Amino acid sequence: MNVLSDLKNRGVKDILITSVDGLTGFEVAIKASFPKTEIQRCIVHQIRNSTRFVNYKDRREFCDDMKAIYTAPNEEAGLAALDEFEKKWGSKYSYAIKSWRSNWQGLCTFFKYPPEIRRMIYTTNPIENFNRKIRKVTKTKSSFPTDDSLFKILYLIIMDATEKWTMPIQNWGMILNQLRVYFDERADGYL
Repeated sequence: MNVLSDLKNRGVKDILITSVDGLTGFEVAIKASFPKTEIQRCIVHQIRNSTRFVNYKDRREFCDDMKAIYTAPNEEAGLAALDEFEKKWGSKYSYAIKSWRSNWQGLCTFFKYPPEIRRMIYTTNPIENFNRKIRKVTKTKSSFPTDDSLFKILYLIIMDATEKWTMPIQNWGMILNQLRVYFDERADGYL
């Protein structure tokens, strides 16, 4: 909540869509600070959680069947795929089905959007990769002599990471237009 309040205080007026990893209380905090924000739970985290205790022999078939859920063209088809998934695997891996069902409200958000936007919001992996780079450099240092030295190394990490962010997002113009359609007046002046 403190981080979101700080973002608001720094001038963030609205967040259209946010992708979260299921951290307890994060979705509630987002809704409290930015009530109109659409929240998408990370599909990759859901898959990892679902396959955590799946027997190695079943894993490939289990994952292939689960893929039908999150690659469905719309929410209704996703729910139908989840029902089929449950018929096949429910008796053996009921915890996975329960997890999908209990998190469905956050997992189904991306079904509202076309594939180009879905690709951008279905996972939190890009930000986790960035955090991993920061941890990799800072964890080897036992201490920093001054706050400025910490800020300098963080600056260098960020500069190094942004050099690799040169790949443009495919069809960005079309994505911007789609966001304008979905978020109409909320997007005006920002996109």
